[in-house]
Amino acid sequence: MEQALKTLKNWIDSSNNIVFFGGAGVSTESGIPDFRSVDGLYHQKYKFPPETILSNTFFRRNPEEFYIFYRDKLIAPNARPNAAHLKLAQWEQEGKLKAVITQNIDGLHQMAGSRKVLELHGSVHRCYCERCRKIYLESFVNEGTGVPRCSCGGIVRPDVVLYEEGLDNHIMSESMSLIRDAEILIIGGTSLNVYPAAGLINYYRGNKLVLINLSETPADSQADLVIHGKIGEVFSQL
Repeated sequence: MEQALKTLKNWIDSSNNIVFFGGAGVSTESGIPDFRSVDGLYHQKYKFPPETILSNTFFRRNPEEFYIFYRDKLIAPNARPNAAHLKLAQWEQEGKLKAVITQNIDGLHQMAGSRKVLELHGSVHRCYCERCRKIYLESFVNEGTGVPRCSCGGIVRPDVVLYEEGLDNHIMSESMSLIRDAEILIIGGTSLNVYPAAGLINYYRGNKLVLINLSETPADSQADLVIHGKIGEVFSQL
């Protein structure tokens, strides 16, 4: 790993066109569980599987159960940015990093100071009424009990993308463009198993594709540099 870290540091030091694409593993070191690791949400026991609860169909049919799970497992008010979030914000401030593209909904990149953040799956920090589109403070949804209702009677929901829902076309398009034009693409903390987000790697045209993840990914063989480890620990050495 020492040689890989040295190579990565040299690449970063000499570049001002880096794009970072990250997943749940970026936030696990901040105490937010991922979905697919051994102790992630998929391996905990609930009345329904997490993937079912976080689907549009389930949300429509069982909003009470959805909000119980959502407040219990997706809201982490005490989470704080870790070394990975902070290093990315630093690179942006130094003019090296063009953007962070994230599958996470926790807002930790913005809390760390990153300004150009493309949230593929939305954010728990934005909420709106499905019926009249009125904007609500996150506390209206993320705190309390029961199903949050708007004054118009509609359900107030978090601005997150549920299973069975499409990603925002504008965000996807901008992400594709940024990745296509990047000199260095760093992918970290993601298994690259969730589509269409995982397919963004195919738009990269450069020769400095970096994969940082605890376990192997389907794209390891096509990467120019692979580091297996916790991304916060890796970034703290750069």
